[in-house]
Amino acid sequence: MDDIPVPITGRNHNFVESLRTFMRVKQLAYSTEKTYLHWILSYIRFHGRVHPKQLGPKQVDAYLSYLAVKRNVSPHTQAIALNALVFLYQKFLNIPLGDLNFKRPKYRKKMPVVFTHDEAMSVIRLIGPEMQRLMAKLMYGAGLRLMECCNLRVKDFDFGMQELHIWKSKNNKSRRTLLPKTLVPALVHQIEYVDKLHQHDLDMEVGEVYMPDTLARKYPNAATSLNWAFVFPASKPGPEPGTGVIRRHHIHPTAVQKHISRAIKLSGIHKSASSHTFRHSFATRLLESGYDLRTIQELLGHSDITTTEIYTHVLNKGSRGVVSPMDSLTS
Repeated sequence: MDDIPVPITGRNHNFVESLRTFMRVKQLAYSTEKTYLHWILSYIRFHGRVHPKQLGPKQVDAYLSYLAVKRNVSPHTQAIALNALVFLYQKFLNIPLGDLNFKRPKYRKKMPVVFTHDEAMSVIRLIGPEMQRLMAKLMYGAGLRLMECCNLRVKDFDFGMQELHIWKSKNNKSRRTLLPKTLVPALVHQIEYVDKLHQHDLDMEVGEVYMPDTLARKYPNAATSLNWAFVFPASKPGPEPGTGVIRRHHIHPTAVQKHISRAIKLSGIHKSASSHTFRHSFATRLLESGYDLRTIQELLGHSDITTTEIYTHVLNKGSRGVVSPMDSLTS
């Protein structure tokens, strides 16, 4: 249940709790909250645990340069750390940073790893547990991230419109994506299973699922309804962090990733692949089929179309569309 926000008691008025409270007020995604806190605390430790109010632009430059030169982080990682510190100073402390002058790491363009269709289906067939296999099919068939798949609830499936609703995922964005027709029977069967499991949990008085505070207050009875039950549940209920309330949460992502990793190894595919490769492969298949970038951007939930454009390079990776002289020989 490590994606459930840590409760804020209000009893402690220390720096971290005040910062957490401010982030909740600003409605940052919990994943963003955890990431920002990681980099902010790393920055404070780097400067000998001095309070950030006593530091400034020079210390920010020194830390970001350290990440690039000593830690050899990627430009993306340094940018996340920068965003965290900008949020700390300009939003939370209301202290302008002005123009920063830190050393940046060399840009290393990384192309996404993509399965061919046959490779994707080969990996999926080798995933042992039925539920994890269905999740892999959904990631490939709808372009989902692993956590988006884990977080799906019964209400998110619109079988009539053949749509999936993804709520407040990366960067707190919501979107709609397609629901593969071929997966409908298996998904209906999975929801029937969840219904029986949910009824059992209700009988055992552990049937309440986790809901964000605002929704819990707005819909006080929703936590016990089937609509809000996770479609891919954990094998057993457990205590919620902070409150200790026993609930059945969604399956942990590592319980899915380990089966996907094992299937990739068994398939004999020698690529640096993971569960996210299914999402990259989804986008590449759509491009191959002639769908426009804007449509693919919306289905993937990318904020910037330049992120989606990377898949146009994947199609021509290596050869860039050029035919090798060896392949053009006729004799």
